[in-house]
Amino acid sequence: VQLQASGGGLVQAGGSLRLSCAASGRTFSTYHMGWFRQAPGKEREFVAYIHENTYNTYYADSVRGRFTISRDNAQNTVYLQMNSLKPDDTAVYFCAARSSSGAIMLANLYNYWGQGTLVTVSS
Repeated sequence: VQLQASGGGLVQAGGSLRLSCAASGRTFSTYHMGWFRQAPGKEREFVAYIHENTYNTYYADSVRGRFTISRDNAQNTVYLQMNSLKPDDTAVYFCAARSSSGAIMLANLYNYWGQGTLVTVSS
C-alpha cells in the first residue's frame, strides 16, 4: 500500500488542523493505521493508532484529549484531527500502516510509511 499524507501547515497555538492520509490499493481496510511525528533533533514518536475494523483507538499521553484519529475505509483514508495545538506539537507527521497487531507504539513494526507533512505551531 502507498500512503500520501497532507494537511500540514502553520497554525497559532490553540488552533486546529486536520491531517489526512490517503492510501492506494484495495486492501486498506485490512491494515491497522498509525500516526507518528518527528520533531527537529528528536526521534520519531508514536502519536495515535486505529484498528483496522473495530476502529478502536489509542493515543500517546501527550496528545490524548486533544487529537482524534479516525478512518474511512470506503475512502481509503485515515485522519488526525488536532485541536488545542501547542508549540511542542511542531513536527513532521507521518502516517503508517501495519498488518500485525500488538506493540502499536513501535515504529519498526509498521510496514508502510507516508512521506510526512510538516506541522508548525507558533506561540
